[in-house]
Amino acid sequence: MARRIRAKGLAVGRTAAQIAEEIYEATSSQYGTTRVKAQRLACGIALADVIEQIRALFQRDDKAAPGIGETLLSAYESGLKRPGPEYLHYLCTVYRVEPAALGYEGPCICGHNHRMPGTVPLDLEGRHGAALAVPPDLPKPSAHPDRSSDSEEDENILRRTLLQLLSSNPGQAQLDGPVLGACEGIRRRMDYTLVSATVSPAMLDQWEEATLAFGRQYTTTAPLRLLCDVLLELSAVRNAMSRRQPIDLQERLCRMAAQLSGLSGMIMINLGDHRLARSFFRTGRTAADETGDRALRAWVTAREALVPLYYGDAREALNLAKKSRDLAGQTPCAAQAMAPVVEARALAMLSGTDSKKEVVDQAKRALARARNAFAHMKTNDQEDMAFGYTEKQLYFYQGDVLTKLGQTLEAEVVLDQALDKYQDHILDQTLIRFDRAQCRLIEGDLDDALTVGIEALRLLGPEYRTDFIMRPALALEQAIIAKQPNHPMLPAYREQLRSQHLLQGEGSGGA
Repeated sequence: MARRIRAKGLAVGRTAAQIAEEIYEATSSQYGTTRVKAQRLACGIALADVIEQIRALFQRDDKAAPGIGETLLSAYESGLKRPGPEYLHYLCTVYRVEPAALGYEGPCICGHNHRMPGTVPLDLEGRHGAALAVPPDLPKPSAHPDRSSDSEEDENILRRTLLQLLSSNPGQAQLDGPVLGACEGIRRRMDYTLVSATVSPAMLDQWEEATLAFGRQYTTTAPLRLLCDVLLELSAVRNAMSRRQPIDLQERLCRMAAQLSGLSGMIMINLGDHRLARSFFRTGRTAADETGDRALRAWVTAREALVPLYYGDAREALNLAKKSRDLAGQTPCAAQAMAPVVEARALAMLSGTDSKKEVVDQAKRALARARNAFAHMKTNDQEDMAFGYTEKQLYFYQGDVLTKLGQTLEAEVVLDQALDKYQDHILDQTLIRFDRAQCRLIEGDLDDALTVGIEALRLLGPEYRTDFIMRPALALEQAIIAKQPNHPMLPAYREQLRSQHLLQGEGSGGA
């Protein structure tokens, strides 16, 4: 059918976009053809041809070869997966259409028209140079009724930042005032929608898959790069929530809003902006409360407890950890393992390396509760770094607690085990290495402490050098100076410490 429609369309001078619309209208209801597949059928090319064109475009833009293959593209065409902003941009470029023509809402991240410049349109009679008429049966995509100019501007700021991060000079993109304003704008509009307020189940499935995918990318993608993707998705979810949905769909949207807001808060911690992190967690709590899911509410609260834990208020972190534990109750979930770990870390921070035996015992009992809770978690939750809790995280935080308690012998064993398990999350790897350096420092081995610190900084790319991740590095420098200000290895350490660009958030505090 597609072949016949294409042949007839070409015979009368229709464009590929018009032919694609005709194919979609004729085959979608009977065969489930998606708009993105209709575009390829209208071009008369195979999956392999599209892949080769995308690879050529990546090569043209001086980017590493993409991981897209026929299996992934087929998943896009069947509606099982939704392309991320970058792949969507290149699909639009290949087909010379906007995202709406491929079945996806919103503008492309590039903000430009994808029709090939210099082409001469045909009218429906086949004459060259005439203005292309839009057939009456091809409706123009309308703007979302709830979209405001402020919302679009915030999204455009994030898209521009995303493009900078995808370019050959990602260091140009920073968490500056406009980006922070866009983040806060999207969060505030989500707050408004949650308190004031039909999307298809298929679209919800795609958003849920995208949310889980962002959780997996949390360990492998630079924070600012991931933040742009997550907030664009959060904005799309908010647009859907601005119209009343059936109760079951509204609950799924609230769940995604809670997860995406919580993930945004986690990324904000990594970027060093604790105020915006707290705001996103607050939004996440509002959304989670709408679901009535104890496990989700406990997860958001446990993640929020990390903000005061990292930014100096261990008592508040302890209170939030206990609140998360109470919310989880007897429900086997990630928060049951996370909350006791945060509790143990807060106790260690309050007591320091000269901890009394009862404090050490109390912290170790909390760690034992965490290990027991982890053993009863679902397998999927044990493999999810963002929305679940993994064994390597358990080892890492156990080592961190023991380091802060001054239990260096036990800490080094556990930290070595944790580092062996980490292969992809450079932020946690760096924090583990600085915990190991602290162990050596406590034991009085300044040379080893600086050696470990230099190696940690050497492996850390500039896009990960946020204020948050540099805090332990600066703390190690100050501790060395306090013990031996003229240590011969300090210049080499300082060179690594200040050799690359340090990304700082507007709300970041000094170390």
